Amino acid sequence: MVHSPRISIATALVAGQAALASIQYPVGVVNSGNIDALNFTEIFASVPDMSNTAWQRGSFYGLTTFAHAAPLRCFGADAEAGYDVAVVGAPFDTATSFRPGARFGPNGIRQGSRRLGVDRINVAAKIRVSDHLDVVDCGDVPMVFTDNKVALRQLELANAALLSRTSLRTYSGKSLAKDGKFHPRVLTLGGDHTITLPLLRGVASVYGPVSVIHFDSHLDTWKPKPMAGGPWLPDEEIPVSHGSYFWYAWKEGLLAADNANIHVGIRGAINSWQDYEDDHEFGWVISHAEDVEDVGWKGVVKKIRDTVGDNPVYITLDIDAIDPGMAPATGTPEIGGITTREIKKILQGLSGLKIVGADIVEVAPDYDTQDEITQIAAANIGWEMLALMAKTPLTE
Repeated sequence: MVHSPRISIATALVAGQAALASIQYPVGVVNSGNIDALNFTEIFASVPDMSNTAWQRGSFYGLTTFAHAAPLRCFGADAEAGYDVAVVGAPFDTATSFRPGARFGPNGIRQGSRRLGVDRINVAAKIRVSDHLDVVDCGDVPMVFTDNKVALRQLELANAALLSRTSLRTYSGKSLAKDGKFHPRVLTLGGDHTITLPLLRGVASVYGPVSVIHFDSHLDTWKPKPMAGGPWLPDEEIPVSHGSYFWYAWKEGLLAADNANIHVGIRGAINSWQDYEDDHEFGWVISHAEDVEDVGWKGVVKKIRDTVGDNPVYITLDIDAIDPGMAPATGTPEIGGITTREIKKILQGLSGLKIVGADIVEVAPDYDTQDEITQIAAANIGWEMLALMAKTPLTE
């Protein structure tokens, strides 16, 4: 039994203490008169099995943040605090076409990240994120559930505010940003895939058009168009959805030119071959899920790198890119997807790319298994994204 004399003045041991010698913690009764003398730094200190971290008086406890990143009230009391990467949740799912529930994705992904840590070494990536980046979790952006336009505007403004700051760290060399400054990066936890449009608007305002690496089973470049007999009147705008946001991104000039954007993991059904022709017109190259089987993960990595070149890169990953046997909790599952091992190898193969931001979307925890495999998969993917950011500063 370990007992510290420094806390004995505030603890009266119960009778029969000797009989409890086999118990691996001191049993005592606190003397309220000496409560201020308790040394919580020691009481809450790390133990050999690393099941607890060193307690600090200024820390938050009981909060589940992404990979144990420090919680920060980025839009409130801590607005002036510095950081290099902000993790933020986007609880939005009212532009889905099939199963809703991704509004609960941010907390689900955080739940899946409890065994990860920004201060732990990613062995395969050979890096500890916290050695290179100060990562904070800003919580969720408050997004209304009854008006998509308002909700997406709330996210766009919040994302822009995070990106507008100056990052905690600066680097030798010229920044990629148009203003020459070093800005924080944002890892967003969705939320349905519609959220990528306002996020890309923020990134493009800082860096200009970016190459997008889009992991998904669907193209998401469908052009909104009235359907004969459809519910929209001739003068009404068809709203953006999680299947059309990339068409808007192309139309707004947010995507890199010359087909320097790539879909990875595509395998969903299409309405006609015109969908593929339109997709190419809108700036994309396609890597199908079957490519992992045909050319291997190294072949997929080569195609990605050949496509995006040296451009600033934004990564967006729909969890349905992963096979539903390993990630069932999503709105539009498609069989025959990428495995969790393959996605880790593909992401690690992108080391050296200049990642200006990333998101993980379409995690709907209510459809997950009891052991939370989708949420755990999504969290690990986010951890790999942070490793990519940590490896390469945003310099020319």
